[in-house]
Amino acid sequence: DVQLVESGGESVQAGGSLRLSCVASGATQDIGCMGWFRQVPGLEREGIGSIDSDGITTYADSLKARFTISQDNAKNTLYLQMNSLKPEDTAMYYCAAGTRCTWEPRWYNYWGQGTQVTVS
Repeated sequence: DVQLVESGGESVQAGGSLRLSCVASGATQDIGCMGWFRQVPGLEREGIGSIDSDGITTYADSLKARFTISQDNAKNTLYLQMNSLKPEDTAMYYCAAGTRCTWEPRWYNYWGQGTQVTVS
């Protein structure tokens, strides 16, 4: 199994920046892709982007100008840098791990508990 723990979410003013982290532990050698998702209560989980084991990133078109995904393999840590934050970015942010990159949440085997980002 893989365990994921997100951190870094907080309340910020519009226009600000945040960097979220996701530390992976356990059977990390089985991970082929890690992704970031976000969810607002009552709505479906939205894909932000992903990074595969070769470091290739994919982003949602609506977010790629402001969000950047990176990873530190030595630390088993995934990052999400978010700039120029807007109130509509307010959501619970989740990292996920799976064998391949996809926009479908159901194909990710492991999920963190989420970290709340509030933009006002």
